[in-house]
Amino acid sequence: MQKSLVLLKPDCIQKGYIGEVISRFERKGLKVVAMKMMEMKDEIIKDHYGHLADKPFFPEIVTYMTMSPIVAMVLEGDDSIETLRNMCGATDPLQAAPGTVRGDLALTIRYNVVHASDWEEAAKEEVARFFNWDEIFAYKKINDGVL
Repeated sequence: MQKSLVLLKPDCIQKGYIGEVISRFERKGLKVVAMKMMEMKDEIIKDHYGHLADKPFFPEIVTYMTMSPIVAMVLEGDDSIETLRNMCGATDPLQAAPGTVRGDLALTIRYNVVHASDWEEAAKEEVARFFNWDEIFAYKKINDGVL
């Protein structure tokens, strides 16, 4: 099973979309194996968004990601990375298809509700950045034939 990091960004939290976004992922069949609400500290922002540190809009990213807590999750499923990327939609909500998280819930590229890992190596690094191994759970769901 493939694992992917998902971040529900500050605008998602502030607009009250936490349950709706998680519900979309669960209805698709993805399994939440880790989740926590947290504040983004400078160190983790620099690590996670380091590839954008030299861009003129980087200070806006820092301001945005620290305006309220985020929800960090690890989701698991067959081809979860591609599935999540498709469900989230294009990074720019104006380009995101209706029915995607960003297409339905975001208005601007600056406030685009959600982050999802974009490839397998990135997912491994991102999961490790936000979670210790003992915070990620392995379990079977009832509909997996456990009960």
